[in-house]
Formats: sequence, C-alpha cells, structure tokens
Amino acid sequence: MKDKHCKYVGECGSCTLDMPYNEQIEYKKEIIKDKFKEFYSGEFELFTSQQSAYRIRAEFGLYHEGKDLFYTMNGIKQRYLKIDSCSKVDSKIANLMPKLLNELKNNDLLKFKVFGVEFNTTNSDILAILLYHRDINQIKNELQNLKEKLNINLIARSRGKKLVFGSEILNETLQINGKKYFYQFESNAFIQPNRSVNEKIISWVLSSLQDTKDLFEMYCGYGNFTIPLSFKFENVLASEISKNAIKNAKENCEKNSVKNISFIRMSSEEIIKAFSGQEFNRLKDINLSEYNFSHILVDPPRAGLDESVTKFIKNYENIIYVSCNPDTLFENLQILTKTHKVIKFAIFDQFPHTNHMECGVILKKL
Repeated sequence: MKDKHCKYVGECGSCTLDMPYNEQIEYKKEIIKDKFKEFYSGEFELFTSQQSAYRIRAEFGLYHEGKDLFYTMNGIKQRYLKIDSCSKVDSKIANLMPKLLNELKNNDLLKFKVFGVEFNTTNSDILAILLYHRDINQIKNELQNLKEKLNINLIARSRGKKLVFGSEILNETLQINGKKYFYQFESNAFIQPNRSVNEKIISWVLSSLQDTKDLFEMYCGYGNFTIPLSFKFENVLASEISKNAIKNAKENCEKNSVKNISFIRMSSEEIIKAFSGQEFNRLKDINLSEYNFSHILVDPPRAGLDESVTKFIKNYENIIYVSCNPDTLFENLQILTKTHKVIKFAIFDQFPHTNHMECGVILKKL
C-alpha cells in the first residue's frame, strides 16, 4: 500500500518502510526488544513521531537534464530519482523548495554547475546551502539577489570557498515539559533532525533522573541536552571537541540564564588522561576533584563508544546513553552490563518510514 504522504515510496531510497505507521512502530519495537533481550526484560518505552513534515535538516541532489533542473534523491533502482517534493521535510523547507528551484532554473549563472542543496530550518529561521563545482566568487551578485528575493539565509560552497549571505547562525526554541529553552548553532553543527522527537528524548532523560548531584556530559555539542539537564543537577561539566560548538554552548547558557555549567574543549582521549591525573592547560580553571559526579551522559556518533571510553564511563554510578545506532549500542552494552544494569530503555522513532531507530538507555551500577 502506497504511503498517502509520499508518491515516491517504493522508488526513493530514503523512506523504505512501506506499511501503515502503527505497523511500522510495532515492527521496530519488536526488532529492538529481540535484539536487546539479553540486557533488558522490562518495558520498552516507545515514542512516536509525526508522520510527515518532521525533518528540519535535509539534503538533495540537483540534476541537470538539458536546460532543465531537478531535485534528486538516491533511488532504489536508479542512482538519481527525480523528485518535485519531499513529504518528510519541515513545511518551511517544503515551501521553499519549488521557489528556489524555479530561481535556479531561470538564471543560467546560478544554475551553472550547481549540484546539490542542503536545507536547515528552526522555529524562526531557514537556511539554504548551495553546492557548486565552480568558482562561486564569480556569482556573488546573483547569490546576493537570490537571498534577498527569497528572503532567506543563504550559503554557497565550492571546493575551498564559502560565501555567506545573511547569517549562518540558526536560532531554535524547544518546548520541554512546559518550559521553553533557547539555542543558537551554526549551519554545520550536529543537530537532532526531528525537533519534536528531540524534545521527547530530552523529556525522557529528565524523567529518568534520580539522586542527582553533578553531571558529566561527553559530546555535548551546542548544549542540546546540557541546558535542560543543568536545572536538575548541582553542577555540570561538559566536553566537546568543536570550538564553534563550545562557543555556541556558552551563548546558550546566557540565553537560558544557566550558570552551573563548565565547558571544556577536549577529545575523549584527553578527557580520560585528565581524569587519570594528567595536567592540561585547558583545565587550569577547573578542579575535577571538586565535582561529585552522580551521572554521565553520552550521545556518541554512529560509531558508538570506543573501548577506552566504554571503560571510562563504567566508573560512574549512573550512565545515560543516547544512541543513534542500535548495532554499536549493542556492542557497548556487552561491556557496560558487566558492571551496570539496564534499568530503563526507550525507543524513539526519529525517522518514520525508515528502518532507523534511536534508543535511550539508563544504566545503574550493580
């Protein structure tokens, strides 16, 4: 049965689960329950998503055919599937897509050697990033006019070059348990691409906290989890390797009147050395021994935690693990459950109509 929200189901390589949504989530829940049954026998909480218009970040190819131009996705049976709409993207992106394509089609300078576009949107902002195989400095005026005509923030990229028209800083507001949280982040920041599910993940973590003292968070980014959780802990120490992410995280503390978070720009390898007693200049104003950590939060990339980090977080009484890859989560739990017990497990349907699943796990030391 074709999904009523999208005419490309069965052809597009992105949304590949062709079944009613209630069947999708039960299917995903059974997969996770079966995969993790050796670690957890309790209730698997499941949090659903809106079925369309959920994605606030999206990328599309731009395909030239004669003088015409089309958006493309990777197809199931073909490399380039031409599309004229995408049901999964936020309404602001959906509304912009045909307008932007029309402007590119009707301007030979803007169309020449453009090959892709990325969209980012928040409650208040929208940004389009055009990707070129040419010297974008030659079309500065056309790009500026495009930005003004469409009333958007615009970035153009080509090899070694980047032009910004407007701002590449996006401002977001999340509603969590009746409270608003305010964020800013840059166009290349890692973000949770489904805003409503992101709010549900944060809310679930907050509801899972008990006996809180101090929190240590690794891979904190611009403070997506850090800011809301800070109100539940006495002190928070958060680490991140990206300089821009740390800068935005500090700005976000000011936006939310948060004063109990300290950020450190260190890799996981450096953090482990620092907790083992090695001195770092970046920690000259932070005394690790003054913290009384009751919890650690990790939200690693798809590769999961490497062995050294997995061993490191075993030192904490309570572990909050948010995972975007069940396979690497499974591998990490094989080690973590030797010292900890899984006491809560949640499944978040971040990407409806796909096989992707996000998981949240709370572990407590045995």
